[in-house]
Amino acid sequence: MSVPTFFFPMDQLISIGLKATEEVHYQADPEELIEDTLRTGQGELNDTGALVIQTGEFTGRSPKDKFIVLDEISEGAVHWNEFNLPIHESYFFHVKKQITEYLSNCPEIWVRDAYACADPRYRMSIRVVNEQPAINLFAYNMFMRPTEEELENFDPEWTILSAPGLKLDPVSSGTRQHNAAIISFKYKTVLIAGTGYTGETKKGIFTVLNFILPKDHHVLSMHCSANMGENGDTALFFGLSGTGKTTLSADPARHLIGDDEHGWSDTTIFNFEGGCYAKCINLSEEKEPEIFRAIRPGALVENTCFYPGTRTINFDDGSITENTRVSYPLDYISNSLEPSVGPTPKHIFFLTCDAYGVLPPISKLSPEQAMYQFISGYTAKVAGTEAGITEPKSTFSACFGAPFIPLHPALYAEMLGEKLRNQEVRVWMVNTGWTGGPYGVGNRMKLSYTRAMICAALNGKLDDVSYTAHPVFGMQMPETCEGVPAELLNPRNTWTDPLAYDQKAIDLAKQFIQNFKKYEAGTPAAILAAAPVIRP
Repeated sequence: MSVPTFFFPMDQLISIGLKATEEVHYQADPEELIEDTLRTGQGELNDTGALVIQTGEFTGRSPKDKFIVLDEISEGAVHWNEFNLPIHESYFFHVKKQITEYLSNCPEIWVRDAYACADPRYRMSIRVVNEQPAINLFAYNMFMRPTEEELENFDPEWTILSAPGLKLDPVSSGTRQHNAAIISFKYKTVLIAGTGYTGETKKGIFTVLNFILPKDHHVLSMHCSANMGENGDTALFFGLSGTGKTTLSADPARHLIGDDEHGWSDTTIFNFEGGCYAKCINLSEEKEPEIFRAIRPGALVENTCFYPGTRTINFDDGSITENTRVSYPLDYISNSLEPSVGPTPKHIFFLTCDAYGVLPPISKLSPEQAMYQFISGYTAKVAGTEAGITEPKSTFSACFGAPFIPLHPALYAEMLGEKLRNQEVRVWMVNTGWTGGPYGVGNRMKLSYTRAMICAALNGKLDDVSYTAHPVFGMQMPETCEGVPAELLNPRNTWTDPLAYDQKAIDLAKQFIQNFKKYEAGTPAAILAAAPVIRP
């Protein structure tokens, strides 16, 4: 058995409903957690020394099994929808009792105290209690790590109880099936049962921050990556999976603030996390050198396969899941910023992979257009990314993170608009998808061109060029951009049949308008006026 690094008073576990267990591992370091995982047969090392685990039945989040306790705090504030499902307080108590009894009967448990939010003004203290050392390693990697002095009087504001091995009874628990993630804002507790997917731990706290920071502190919480140039200019990158968010924000000429979750206060952009949780399907050193090199001792790799007879990971193998992941501390990235706090942004990039070939490769948005596109959160999946998809399929995810936003999307969008105006931020929409036609006809935009356009925007080289308004979506398209052929900048010019382009643009505009109907009731008129315009 590994020896706990720090003494942990058992009365603190008893106060949250746990009984004394045989062994409590408190603040175990990565080496101890890896040793414990190997000892319990829950993982193995790859040839670079990273820990590789399988997360079992669930290899991703289960959005239909995430619940928020309906009480006096949440009832009038949460935007109840397919991602924010209410659950009665009595079920919360029942599930908590099930989890605490389960953990109390485990021969050993792992406890970790940590922080979220790099800006100390908004720092949240968290205690994670779980049955698996690998999940504790994930918490070590992904949350911020207190100093020994800070641990002496650590007072957790929020508690996460994680019991992957506990299968709930849906009838008595008020859940859809045997697994659930339940958040109580009243009791400041996240309950996770029946799933070993580590991302539920991180996204539980992200959802909490998405409720607390905008509502109580007027801080805009965001699902985005962020980096900063040598002269202190911060840029934000929003985008759904497959749009290039990680690739384009990982610029060796700029410092990485963070790759996924940030807050925007009146004076700072700050990372919520202490690490990165990167997709690693099709990972290669050539395409993503920083992520590839971060897979070393202390990193936690999930649901990958080895080449037969070796300990070498085959990153192209998606037979378990396409959602293969690796978590590692932020300082595993050579150009990461410490502390992970930067000034308010100068530029924002909304990344979309438009498989219809309609949207411009880069365009400038007005504040109202930015708010509309922010609420829309558009991209398009193409054949092969999901079973059953044989042609482009539009995906809309409000605020580029619908499963994690408990408030109405318009609230976040209005905060964004206020900050854009007060801080004079430029917003760009970047299409990393297709040009010259839709998927199957046109070609994917070259990464070198996309990088050139983003660099031009960051360096002010798009400030004084001429622009043309897109006839349907209204965004401003530059007529010239250094390093990019001029004919690519207006997508209509790249199609061999311009009339076919016009029809496809109208078709996509109708999808935007239809998607936005569910937000109209709570959205100001100025944002609604930024919708695409379909002329007769």
